Amino acid sequence: MRSDDPAFVASEYTTERGLEARSSIYGHAGRDARDVVLDELRAVVPRRVLEVGCGWGELAARIQKELGCVVAALDLSPRMVELARGRGVDARVADVQDIPFEDGEFDAVVAAWMLYHVPDLRRCLGEIVRVLRPGGTLVAVTNGVRDLAELWALVGRDLEPRSSTFRAENGESILRGHFGSVRRIDVVGPVSFPDADAIRRYVGSSALGRDLVHSVPDSTPALTATKVVAVLVATDPCRPTPLSAVASETS
Repeated sequence: MRSDDPAFVASEYTTERGLEARSSIYGHAGRDARDVVLDELRAVVPRRVLEVGCGWGELAARIQKELGCVVAALDLSPRMVELARGRGVDARVADVQDIPFEDGEFDAVVAAWMLYHVPDLRRCLGEIVRVLRPGGTLVAVTNGVRDLAELWALVGRDLEPRSSTFRAENGESILRGHFGSVRRIDVVGPVSFPDADAIRRYVGSSALGRDLVHSVPDSTPALTATKVVAVLVATDPCRPTPLSAVASETS
């Protein structure tokens, strides 16, 4: 099973339990990547922001409150949209591969920990470019291939399948196909798992690790693993030449 398998994504976000377990560690690995996102958006001074794959709306609500801008949000999961609306976010069920907004509606788009779930990344990024205004900004967050490698080595999970999805290592080159400028900010730090139960909770929070929970013996000591995150700031969206313009040039 891969993280960009639609069946996997649908099953993972029918409830918030797994997301709660995974997101709980983000504030305990040094600098929080969510704070980096806010800082980068602040520099843009956006009036309208779209968050795609918003999950339960925690980040969208922060953007709305701290930046004072208009925020819209999308997620495939009805449960996640329900939770985001409960935080006061204008959220709707929709697919990032078919964004239900007009061309150039947003000054910035945020895609936090979600592009590695998208099966057709080219189509998705084309849609993001379409809804951004000329000169707009995409702020994307993703994990590295070796994110929490020490933890996954303990239970024997193969991390190689991550390499074929959107990650810190390949994100810049992927985005350069759609944006004129891309900048990467690495957010790396240690995360402590105090005992076997804490390790099991995290490993079992996703279907990708659930079958490996039994690999954690009760005698497992405290473990420190390295959280590897990248914030990618892409500007100057490259819009494709309309077919009508191509036809006029060749006629």
